[in-house]
Amino acid sequence: MRYYIADLHFFHGEMNAKMDRRGFESVEEMNEYMIRKWNGKVRKNDEVVVLGDLSWGTVAQTNGILRRLQGKLYLITGNHDWLIKKSGMDIHRFVWIKPYDEMSDNKRKVILCHYPMICYNGQYRLDGEGNPKTYMLYGHVHDSHDQRLLEQFQEIIRRTKITDAQGTERHIPCNMINCFCKYADYEPLTLDEWIVCDKERRKTLS
Repeated sequence: MRYYIADLHFFHGEMNAKMDRRGFESVEEMNEYMIRKWNGKVRKNDEVVVLGDLSWGTVAQTNGILRRLQGKLYLITGNHDWLIKKSGMDIHRFVWIKPYDEMSDNKRKVILCHYPMICYNGQYRLDGEGNPKTYMLYGHVHDSHDQRLLEQFQEIIRRTKITDAQGTERHIPCNMINCFCKYADYEPLTLDEWIVCDKERRKTLS
């Protein structure tokens, strides 16, 4: 099984009082809750793609977190993942570390980047039943005004019609999903779970 999650920010105390307003009493409480949610879902041989901004802690603190997290880890680097270049960082805990990747997930393509990409590879591809064949998974913007703007952009794109190469008029697909950890109550989710989570969350905004 493969899971995805973004912007965990282990050891980042300001996530409780500012920006995310996560509401934990302390960094320690936040860290323990996120580890418990992770390990309650992820098994030893499962894969977890972290879409950036894993930890705000020291090398030693972050290595300690990595030793406790179950599964095979993959890291899409974010703007706060400077630790991977530090001496002593256990980068071997990750299968790979990349700024961008494209993977196959149950016959669908996932575009993986910490930063949202409004025009992504494979955006227009649909299967024979008209379902999306490509999803763009991102993080970085948390639940900020930038996320609200991205949601507005996606609605504009989805309402826009084009005439394709076959002369058929159709709407432009746009399937971008913010895998912000707080949206999933800090639990890594599969692609199908993120699709449902994103759809349900959008209902509450409309």
